[in-house]
Amino acid sequence: MTAYAIAHLRNHPGPHPDVIAYLERIQDTLEPFAGRFRVHGGPMEVREGEWPGNVVVIEFPSMERARAWYDSEAYQEILPLRTDHIDSTAFLVEGVGPGYHPRRKAEAMRRAADARPSAPAAS
Repeated sequence: MTAYAIAHLRNHPGPHPDVIAYLERIQDTLEPFAGRFRVHGGPMEVREGEWPGNVVVIEFPSMERARAWYDSEAYQEILPLRTDHIDSTAFLVEGVGPGYHPRRKAEAMRRAADARPSAPAAS
């Protein structure tokens, strides 16, 4: 199942030479794992809450490939070029498969909620 590496980049100081070097080298770390940029900064239209910073989304064919890329020697070597200069949160997340419908998730949540013991009534 498709997986994504997502990063929320905050407090970007502008074009630091190390960050430029990171950008020059990251694609070579992605290719062995079939990683592809899907979102890389760009204009954002925040509709709810606040979102300071930028977002990056990289797609992988599977969670195994996403993990292997992040843990790879090649990526770990360049990672400090970014993390030493940009505050960020990064995570890997599995996508949903074909035929996904949120109603099935709602049904599972309702069954779980219904199975919980009721709180005693206050007297």
